Amino acid sequence: MTTTRADINSVLVQMRQMQVQVQSQVEKPDLAHNGVNKTEGPNFSEMMENAVGAVNDQQMQAKALSTAYEQGDTSVDLTQVMISMQKASLSFEAMTQVRNRLVRAYEDIMNMPV
Repeated sequence: MTTTRADINSVLVQMRQMQVQVQSQVEKPDLAHNGVNKTEGPNFSEMMENAVGAVNDQQMQAKALSTAYEQGDTSVDLTQVMISMQKASLSFEAMTQVRNRLVRAYEDIMNMPV
């Protein structure tokens, strides 16, 4: 049970760090461009690429643990495999929700009258 709580707390800490990172990227006025706002930090495509890479890493780790357990590796515990699989599933579901919202926002913008 302590392993489960430690893993859940680890995921929560990662989520909070990502939230702080996104919130810290506040738009600041750029006086050299007549007050036009520019954002500092990574651009959107970099953030999405990193997020997709992290989801892929979670899935690959879950698959590796599952395979090791199935092959009889005594260093891999069933609870470790299940937690890893749940993390991968949760991260994939979150990524899917983000994608769905982005598609919906794009469609809303495209349907706006000119």
